[in-house]
Amino acid sequence: MPFVHPERPAARFRPLKALHHFRELIKDKEDTEQVFHIFESLPRPGFRKDARKFVESDKGRALLQSEPELAPLLDDHERLRKMPAGSLAHAYCDFMEKEGLSAAGLIAEYDQFSPRKYGDMIEWYGFRQRDTHDLLHVLTGYGRDALGEACVLAFTYGQNPSLGNVFIAYAAGLNMKKQVKSNAPIFKAIREGQKMGKACPKINEESITDLLAQPLDALRERLHIKTPHFYHEAHAKFRAGNVDPYDMLAQTA
Repeated sequence: MPFVHPERPAARFRPLKALHHFRELIKDKEDTEQVFHIFESLPRPGFRKDARKFVESDKGRALLQSEPELAPLLDDHERLRKMPAGSLAHAYCDFMEKEGLSAAGLIAEYDQFSPRKYGDMIEWYGFRQRDTHDLLHVLTGYGRDALGEACVLAFTYGQNPSLGNVFIAYAAGLNMKKQVKSNAPIFKAIREGQKMGKACPKINEESITDLLAQPLDALRERLHIKTPHFYHEAHAKFRAGNVDPYDMLAQTA
């Protein structure tokens, strides 16, 4: 497997295109394709350097062999349910089943955006970031509401500082501040997620199989993931103002 496929195009920085797709995203936060467009428009300069450092390490080479793809593992709920009660695996299955999500579904959305596959190590490394997004929701305790998604992206920025992550997170926060008259600590919640992501070892560089088998509470402690105080405070203040944080866009459209 080459590190970079010779036909892979060079990344291009296009902030206006990113802004256009963000405007489309706030019309429908479930339109994941817009997120992929934003990331493509705001490439991270250090991504290839970080990817090379990891894939050429002993740990990276071992994971390339043991976890060539994450979706088959993450979508095998029968296997995951056999892991210990109280583990990340059980919490992940509960979350995905409740939300009606699957790792394969996220991949299908990505394939609509970018059907071309290059089969290089950059792709493998990047796909591990993509495919662990919902796992981060479970690890951090952030929901799939607008603020929860922004906080997960801020956490991801703390892990892998992509402009796409931080742009969506803070632009979403600004949009919430604009649309909802509330003293909810929106930006404090987003910043809290960013700090936790920076303090946590990079999840996409960990063995996902090993993480899934571990007790969730102990795992959070080991990874320095704390209860998101400002996120919960924001939810409480939204509800005090008769705003459902899980239906915010519908109420402010």
